Amino acid sequence: MKASQMLINTLREAPNEAKIDSHILLLRSGMLRNMVSGIYNYMPLGLRTLKKIEDIIKDEMDKSGAQEILCSAIQPKELWVESGRWAKYGPELMRLKDRHDREFCLGPTHEEVFTDIVRNTVKSPKQLPITLYQIQTKYRDEFRPRFGLIRSREFIMKDAYSFDKDEEGLEKNYKLMYDTYTNIFTRLHLHFQPVLADTGNIGGNGSHQFMALSDIGESTIIYNDESGYAADQEKATSMLDGYKGMKEAPIAKVSTPNVRTIEELVSFLNEPSKNMAKTMVYHDFMNEKFILAMVRADKEVNLIKLVNESGSNENYLKLATDEEIDSLGLVRGFIGPVGIDTKFDIYVDEELKDMDGFLCGANEADYHLSNVKYGRDFNGKVCDLRLVCEGDLDPISGKPLKQARGIEVGQIFKLQTKYSEAMKCTYVDEDGKNKPMVMGCYGIGVTRSLQSIVEQYHDEAGIKWPINVAPYHCAVVPVKYELDDQKDLSDKIYETLKKNGVEVILDDRKGGLGMKLKDWELIGLPYDIIVGKRAIEGIVEIVDRQTLEKSEVAYEDAIKTVVDAVKNM
Repeated sequence: MKASQMLINTLREAPNEAKIDSHILLLRSGMLRNMVSGIYNYMPLGLRTLKKIEDIIKDEMDKSGAQEILCSAIQPKELWVESGRWAKYGPELMRLKDRHDREFCLGPTHEEVFTDIVRNTVKSPKQLPITLYQIQTKYRDEFRPRFGLIRSREFIMKDAYSFDKDEEGLEKNYKLMYDTYTNIFTRLHLHFQPVLADTGNIGGNGSHQFMALSDIGESTIIYNDESGYAADQEKATSMLDGYKGMKEAPIAKVSTPNVRTIEELVSFLNEPSKNMAKTMVYHDFMNEKFILAMVRADKEVNLIKLVNESGSNENYLKLATDEEIDSLGLVRGFIGPVGIDTKFDIYVDEELKDMDGFLCGANEADYHLSNVKYGRDFNGKVCDLRLVCEGDLDPISGKPLKQARGIEVGQIFKLQTKYSEAMKCTYVDEDGKNKPMVMGCYGIGVTRSLQSIVEQYHDEAGIKWPINVAPYHCAVVPVKYELDDQKDLSDKIYETLKKNGVEVILDDRKGGLGMKLKDWELIGLPYDIIVGKRAIEGIVEIVDRQTLEKSEVAYEDAIKTVVDAVKNM
């Protein structure tokens, strides 16, 4: 392709909307153009890379035995009502009506649609197992789209669904997809970590996320190198540290005038926060009630764990407002479980259960209670509620955990029969009975993977694409294309590279060499071949974008370097 015929629209300045390097570079390089918040158009260079990522995903999915289909993004309400998700999914679901007042949604995911397809086409166990997948645009009405493709309202996703006769088949398919995803992200040259994950709105009883390691990632990874334990912070658990708190003693009322926060209590009573419990009040809008959650005061409540324990939804479980707390007859800053455990559902972190005594609110202004003990002074549902952080104990080895940030680029789920039972997706067994198919679900954020590559491969000058996903492999850049010797050699190199399977651009544009090279540095092609004043000698300069190495070589050697790199990618 000749640069003079291409739509190249690089920007020298970062757009105001972009805050992180990868988003800035995708816009500056002309890969993307923003329409409105969270919605992007893919320009020629960006689309080429996107298609290469999709091709890698398709290749590995096809090798796994999965079959590709393509479904509509518009889904009827009736399917979501069958699964029970129409009311539960939350405000991210983009809902609409047609002219006949029939309700639809723009699919954020496709469990219902795939289940409907399979229940209407697969009846015999001889047709199982089967795995279907698609690469398609999804829609989620994000409250705060940000970071470009990392959190957008419209995005491209690969989603796959497996259907098996039993749990044993699901386990095999799940392991197969785990390995397939490992191959995909390895081929995309991402530095990634598989971690245990919560199933969220998708459901099921087991899940792994694949995290591209990055300081700007929205997810926190909790891990221990020695044991191999790794989990998303929403899912992570820790070994109990055995801390007993205060010595067991009769409950006592303590005057704490105007002392409302944990920090103030620590200072006022000269007690460590580990000896205290905090009680948080939540409004469960889905079940129309208020619930209490208790953790040791040096910890935080993990909202996702509380959602799972209470049977609510993260979109409908919010901290109670001051006005709501007052209306419940609770005293802000002095809330505790003693005497009110029969009025509310109380969820108690397991660390508190084993303490001999702790300090908590007395439900009376300016007073706390000391030596409070679970089971003696109050009751509630004991569960793992705490947010695990760096320094907590690894649940396997008992050694300190570490944490890092990551971008979720893929997730796999064991759905089991969550959708097949609700939607009557069954097969007839040997005894003539209908049995629900056992399902798995497997997603990859295609556009998010694209930006994750940029986040991991860039420098101050621009993107540094791995060669197998770069929009083009090489740019041939004459200093002055109008000079016959440079034109002739540039054309020769360009044609030779094309004949050898290299995707190459000939920069025949008018303008200075500096302008041209800045464009290609920003866009991030793996190689530049610069044709200058030594063209008549057959000498060129080749630049490796990954290593930034520059060397003057015979043009034949430059061609060989690029051709070999493409053959070995």
